[in-house]
Amino acid sequence: MTKYLVTSALPYVNGIKHLGNLAGSLLPADVHARFRRQTGSEVLFICATDEHGTPAELAAAEAGVDVAAYCERQHHLQADTYRRFGLSFDHFGRSSSPQNRALTQHFFACLEQNGFIEERTLEQVFSVADGRFLPDRYVIGICPHCGSDRARGDQCEACARQLDPTDLLSPRSVISGSGDLEVCETRHLFLRQSAIEGELREWLSSRRDWPPLVISIARKWLDECIRDRCITRDLSWGVPVPKPGYEGKVFYVWFDAPIEYIAATQEWADGDPERREWRRWWLDAHDVRYLQFLGKDNVPFHAVSFPCTLLGSGEPWKTVDIIKGVNWLNYEGGKFSTSAGRGVFLDQALDLLPADRWRWWLTANAPETSDTDFSFARFATDVDHDLADTFGNFVQRVLSFIVSRYDGVVPGEGLPEREDADLSSRLTILLDQLRERHEALALRGTANAVRAIWKVANVYFVERAPWTLLKTDPDRAACAVRTAVNLIGICARVSWPIIPQAAEKALSAVGDPEEVPTFPSLEHLRRIPAGRRIEHPGPLFAKLGSEWVAIQNRKFAGSWKVTGAPQGAARSASNQQ
Repeated sequence: MTKYLVTSALPYVNGIKHLGNLAGSLLPADVHARFRRQTGSEVLFICATDEHGTPAELAAAEAGVDVAAYCERQHHLQADTYRRFGLSFDHFGRSSSPQNRALTQHFFACLEQNGFIEERTLEQVFSVADGRFLPDRYVIGICPHCGSDRARGDQCEACARQLDPTDLLSPRSVISGSGDLEVCETRHLFLRQSAIEGELREWLSSRRDWPPLVISIARKWLDECIRDRCITRDLSWGVPVPKPGYEGKVFYVWFDAPIEYIAATQEWADGDPERREWRRWWLDAHDVRYLQFLGKDNVPFHAVSFPCTLLGSGEPWKTVDIIKGVNWLNYEGGKFSTSAGRGVFLDQALDLLPADRWRWWLTANAPETSDTDFSFARFATDVDHDLADTFGNFVQRVLSFIVSRYDGVVPGEGLPEREDADLSSRLTILLDQLRERHEALALRGTANAVRAIWKVANVYFVERAPWTLLKTDPDRAACAVRTAVNLIGICARVSWPIIPQAAEKALSAVGDPEEVPTFPSLEHLRRIPAGRRIEHPGPLFAKLGSEWVAIQNRKFAGSWKVTGAPQGAARSASNQQ
């Protein structure tokens, strides 16, 4: 039986992410992992904080703490936020783990032995005052294009121009503030991706069912001449390079971070005798289907660079079967901005509303074929219609009717009606469509299919009108109510991958809770028996309305202070850096 390995892009460690990060990888991966669990498949859903690289060092320095302590604190902060959003990771690891250090060094040794590592000399900025080479982001100065004094050695924060450290006017060290800088030669190691190009092209051509967005990005990188990649940096924080003469250097974050998918699997298994050997998910894993969920900016590293590492190792590591890449989620007509505090960050979102509303909207409006724009007005209109007026209203009406007319007990009179054949036929079609859309990784299509099932349930209850039948045919009324209760169970089950908290609340209300609710079939129309007492949970979703929108528009019009992390370092605008 096929096992499913699911990973999402590793969120960078420096602070709380925004809604775009959730929409781009974390939430789609969770929705699919939950669906696969519903169908009875063995699933391993892995993620981790990406903790190495220049941004972590800078954020720790700004916070005035040791970088290891900073990363540990931020890891736990992020882990708690994702738990509150209902992300069902089997393990949420750390790229700074001992397992990732050992595996990264192992892959390097394999690549070097196979002739895919080459030493080259580069010119890099050296700070005399600090006695060290400076990565691009450690050099700041004045932008030669716009004159902003917020320019870094890789990019100007004001005009977004790409820069080299030598382009800056009045450059200085971020560490000491010293302008005593020199350009000196330094040695670095390169992964010879060009030497693996043939095998990489053959591998890429064997992949099936990749979204057009992902295929176009991967082929663009290949067709525009694949480049050898520098995989070492002059930093103190990271995985040490195990090679004489490279003491004090570490591996580039984009070399070690994807390896953490494998290392996090080892972290998950280590120390737990109940779990099988972790290698079965990664080595000679012919019974594993591996799916990665990414924002489009991360696609080249996972469709080109990481496969080069795995293929170049010469070992039978599992490579990705499908990459689900998505476009950007924008905010109120523009981009999310970390530096300006523009947009909705995950801690703020949870302070405003429970997770399910955000999960539903981000799935139903997933930026699959083009960018999607978030606005509070659009968000409130959509969730009020779908969650409050459709799913929530159906659950509320049925359970309230049972409480008021049947003393809270599912009625036992009445036999199934022949008209239920039409309901069964419609449900069969819709459940098949829902399964197909889940399997196709069609996020919007999945939400549309769930919404269609909610609507069928509402139509059934309105057309049967048991409040009228009670006066003329109480047996038919009882049958209709009992069927409606079972429709609540079906509606909750199809909703669970997207809105798990509300789904579990509805299933508990009708006395049918499960840790992983089984994907429904027509048998679920008869699952909840007569005589069962229901527990009315109250409204699942209160409506937001225009006043709520106006309040949020005023609140989010300006900059926001960061909660739970140091100002300026806490909120990262990209999944990985």
